[in-house]
Amino acid sequence: MAKKRSREADGATEAPAPDKMVEDSDSSDDDDFDMVNVEFEWFNFDPEIDFHGTKSLLRQLFDVDAALFDISGLADLILSQPTIGSTVKVDGKGTDAYAFLTALNLHEHREKKPLADLTKYITAKAKSNEALAAIPDLLSSGKQVGLVLSERLINMPSEISPPMYGMLIDEIEAAVEDKEPYEFSHYLIISKTYHEIESKLDVEERKRKKGKQDSTLFYFHPEDEVLQKYAAAYGSYDFTKIDEAIADSKRAFQEMGVMPRGFMILIEASKFADAAKAIGEYLSPPA
Repeated sequence: MAKKRSREADGATEAPAPDKMVEDSDSSDDDDFDMVNVEFEWFNFDPEIDFHGTKSLLRQLFDVDAALFDISGLADLILSQPTIGSTVKVDGKGTDAYAFLTALNLHEHREKKPLADLTKYITAKAKSNEALAAIPDLLSSGKQVGLVLSERLINMPSEISPPMYGMLIDEIEAAVEDKEPYEFSHYLIISKTYHEIESKLDVEERKRKKGKQDSTLFYFHPEDEVLQKYAAAYGSYDFTKIDEAIADSKRAFQEMGVMPRGFMILIEASKFADAAKAIGEYLSPPA
């Protein structure tokens, strides 16, 4: 695969070719169906175009806790390194991204307030889960840790993920060759999981008993289930501003509410390429 850093000036990736998604709708006539082709294109971040789309996806990623951070400042920081990471769009470069993936050097940007605040938050959340105990010490050690941020619209197919990770690895390799500060010891991926929880819309019922929460862990990003197999540490944490009303607001035509939680995956840099390859094997559509 050609390295995305060397692609044409219009920002369109040289490889892979745009993906197509075909959707059939049900019909009473077996011979009558609708076909929808959706072409996905990968682009570099563009500060002139991608601020609002990146900011919106960051808010989705951090959920109710997005209000605790300078999301605008974080988006600006992502856009300041346009050759690291990708956006995915469907209507050309000039539109908002439907998905993004990037990596920020936590040590390099440690003095910048948006990332300093986020690092403090990550440290506090890691201390709340014994499974994440290695993360606070790592972040305070001075090592070069790459913070991987990735989000996409809820209805985006997970198959867009493997090319994004593959491109990110190529871009970081090229950046290291150019003596840029991306020679990481570890990658720390911030994501989300959720549990299903019994709806408690009835106020009196809410006072009388607690809702029953399903202990089954679900992944917003299916690739996280693969990534954690290569992890030095991984685990969930509660959002600071979460409450039971959130689960009801995310109920969306089903009996159970959705209770989101933050999720971290720490991977040693030496294992990151293998993890990305495994994502491709797991999620890439059949030929």
